[in-house]
Amino acid sequence: MAQAGDAARTVILTVDDDPGVSRAIARDLRRRYGGGYRIVRAESGESALEALRELKLRGDLVAVLLADYRMPRMNGVEFLEQALGVYPGARRVLLTAYADTHAAIDAINVVDLDHYLLKPWDPPEEKLYPVVDDLLTAWRSSDHRPVPATKVVGHRWSARSSEVREFLARNQVPYRWYSSDEPEGRRLLEAAGADGLRLPLVVTAEGTALVEPEVPELAARVGLATTPAAAFYDLVVIGGGPAGLGAAVYGASEGLRTVLVERSATGGQAGQSSRIENYLGFPDGVSGAQLTGRARRQATRFGAEILTAREVTGLEVNGPARVVRFSDGSSVAAHSVILATGVSYRQLGAPGCEDLTGRGVYYGSSLTEAASCEGQDVYVVGGANSAGQAAVAGQAAVYLARGAKSVTLLVRGESLTASMSYYLIQQIEEAPNITVRPRTVVEAAQGAGHLERLVLRDAVTGATELVDAQWMFVFIGAAPLTDWLDGTVLRDEHGFILAGPDLTPDGRPPAEWELDRPPYHLETNVPGVFVAGDARARSAKRVASAVGEGAMAVMLVHRYLEES
Repeated sequence: MAQAGDAARTVILTVDDDPGVSRAIARDLRRRYGGGYRIVRAESGESALEALRELKLRGDLVAVLLADYRMPRMNGVEFLEQALGVYPGARRVLLTAYADTHAAIDAINVVDLDHYLLKPWDPPEEKLYPVVDDLLTAWRSSDHRPVPATKVVGHRWSARSSEVREFLARNQVPYRWYSSDEPEGRRLLEAAGADGLRLPLVVTAEGTALVEPEVPELAARVGLATTPAAAFYDLVVIGGGPAGLGAAVYGASEGLRTVLVERSATGGQAGQSSRIENYLGFPDGVSGAQLTGRARRQATRFGAEILTAREVTGLEVNGPARVVRFSDGSSVAAHSVILATGVSYRQLGAPGCEDLTGRGVYYGSSLTEAASCEGQDVYVVGGANSAGQAAVAGQAAVYLARGAKSVTLLVRGESLTASMSYYLIQQIEEAPNITVRPRTVVEAAQGAGHLERLVLRDAVTGATELVDAQWMFVFIGAAPLTDWLDGTVLRDEHGFILAGPDLTPDGRPPAEWELDRPPYHLETNVPGVFVAGDARARSAKRVASAVGEGAMAVMLVHRYLEES
């Protein structure tokens, strides 16, 4: 059942240049929401903007904007970008054909897109109304006043500028990017009293200028929570990937005082994925950013705290308390802990790669950099290692190919079939501008200030080749982020955390186990400390399994708390 908006004249606006489609979506929206909202339709981006300005002058509120992507003169993304300046609080939906889903994914960073909807949307009860219901709920729970965007001024080939942009994008903080050599960038530098030598400059929505800010300061200044509200919780979740978010949702929804601690940005490696197509319940696929944003809102709605930019350095057992220590010397304690720290991308050891990281060499899908690759030649390294890494490499190659002149996928192994999903292999084979080069490794990266060339080596013959390249995205495996657990939690030779049956191969608990019962399935050698997701030894390294393990870990936390 549709609910009334905050005011009698709250508007849902739709714009499509096809009169038939425009009338159809307006009809479907009125059928469901006409009792509580005014449905306004336009047949061009220009007329829609004019309507928005008139609504603004009259003091009306706009809750949702639905814009078709393919419109002459002004496409849907361009319209939504301009509409941001008029109604920044309105929820934004892009109507696309299947062939245009890449534009919708691009729009996530350009206009902070809330959803993209494939046409046709029949039946609306299944495809249209659930989306709009969710967006209206989110709109009603937010402050509708305009929120000025954060501004970032930096250099195109500055590694630190790239890191700041990635941090803001992955934490879904709206920002505007200005190059330091363009007029607006120079104006902001002058206004802030910055010399342009120390970049990036970040100007917060409140007008505070930050020069080369460290991540904790940046997080606090842009409104991300960094300090726990309490000293003791029922559950501390360490890591904000799918496993950690799943644990936070289930922990908080079941009444546990829950805090999630993330050192960078929620979503983990899955949050950087351009598109996840095999996750249950999303037949048209979902971007990692969309999935992460929904999970984060869901966790906070149930009452979970989410702390960002907090690096965990230690875990201690203090009687019944499990104490988590941070890099700044502070700590937080809880009855139980779930370790969902995930994994980090392994660095490419070829000469030149370290110096050029963030300057043409990127680890992960780096969606914030993808728009700059349009019309250029791009190299993706990986695709024949672990299943999880191969999937991310394949998704990145397909995504980048939509705008790049060419994408070359460099694979050390014989082929992609050993570890990559069949649907991704099909998409790669069907893309005319993707070339797969098996048995090929990067021997060196070269460039003055940014990547300019790669030295490639045939892994069989040893022959080398020098190729021009400005962009290289690397997916060559991942290592668990567990060194800080040394001496407390048992790990295997690769650093993955041992739990449950893996702790008791002969049926007997480890020597240091202090309870009469054996460890629960996801429980480590420390009672009350559990592990979920990619950091666990022998885990599946899949988004769905990570979410499931997060939920299962919470169930086992309940068992542990009942017996304590």
